[in-house]
Amino acid sequence: MHVMLDSLGIAHRAAAAHAGHQGALSVLGDHLEVVYGAVLALVIVVLLTPAVGTMARRLGVVDEPDSRRVNQLPIPRLGGLALFFGILVPCLAFLPLGRETRGLLLGMTVATLVGALDDFRGLAWWQKLAGQIGAAAIPVSFGIYVDHFTFPLVGVYSLPEWLGVVLTMTWIVALMNMMNFLDGMDGLAAGVCAISGLTFAVIALSLGKPQAAVVSAVVFGACLGFLRHNFYPARIFMGDSGALLLGFTLATVSVQGLLKTAATVALFFPLVVLLIPIFDTSFVIAKRLKYGVPITAPDKTHLHHRFLAIGFTQRRAALTMYAWCLALAAAALATRFIPFRAHGHWHTWPTVAVGLIAGAALGFSIFIVYLLEIVKLANPRIKRREAERKALEKSA
Repeated sequence: MHVMLDSLGIAHRAAAAHAGHQGALSVLGDHLEVVYGAVLALVIVVLLTPAVGTMARRLGVVDEPDSRRVNQLPIPRLGGLALFFGILVPCLAFLPLGRETRGLLLGMTVATLVGALDDFRGLAWWQKLAGQIGAAAIPVSFGIYVDHFTFPLVGVYSLPEWLGVVLTMTWIVALMNMMNFLDGMDGLAAGVCAISGLTFAVIALSLGKPQAAVVSAVVFGACLGFLRHNFYPARIFMGDSGALLLGFTLATVSVQGLLKTAATVALFFPLVVLLIPIFDTSFVIAKRLKYGVPITAPDKTHLHHRFLAIGFTQRRAALTMYAWCLALAAAALATRFIPFRAHGHWHTWPTVAVGLIAGAALGFSIFIVYLLEIVKLANPRIKRREAERKALEKSA
């Protein structure tokens, strides 16, 4: 069985490499529904969001300023409803309503409803988690789950069905919560999701997954349209309805279009492109565990809070994190499109090019860690500040 899977993996990798290296533009020409879907999503969200904001204000669904939030004025949430219709309508228009598409759209609906309920009346953490698990179970029951991984040098490794289901549901629920954590500053979550959606669309096209590319491009268009109203100074927030929707959709489409392929580095793509929400959530949870704080307790230790604490404006903090996300996306795209290794042979200059791009993304990530003083060991900025504080104490 494993021999047969390895043989299939080699054949699929060769086909995928050919598709990927013939150029994204030539592949896009055969699937213009990717572009149409993105444009339609953008237009729907741009036009619908003001109406949703007015409705949210009339219903009293607004975020009031407090010590933890960064907004200074009451801002309506429920922007996720505009995002939902901006994603749903293009998907209905440009995707065949097969089994996997029905599972994706039904799961999106449940995820949005769970978030909207939380926006309206507030849900206990266990109620929200139950709803997220219910949403994640839907695409899995419609056949969207990881059944194998392809590792460099090792080849294809098939997974038992039960393990693939558990891993897929865990990934979907985790990313829904990660996006919810990330959505704490004007334009941040929408911008990161827009970049992620565009990157996934390009990679999915190159892997011969046009349906996943359409969904990813639609997410890109919807988030870009939402930024028209959500970038600083925001006039509306996406709320839990939007954060859960985007997290669910990106997690599901990454399984459908990236992980369920024979590409050798498929596992690498979503982890790198979505590193910011993964890193933010991991850091916050680790800090809460360290100090004995409940994981579900709100605080001001997220990356965007730390940017504001060191003097960044919301606009500058968001743009910095966009740049970080673009650097990570460039590393993923370079790994996919620059042919640094073929048929077991490494090509020198393409390998150097990929190494430089990946090194730049890694360097940017290290710079952010240093800038935000996430790792305090041997950070000269912290040592200098502590020395100044001790000097002031002595002089006093």
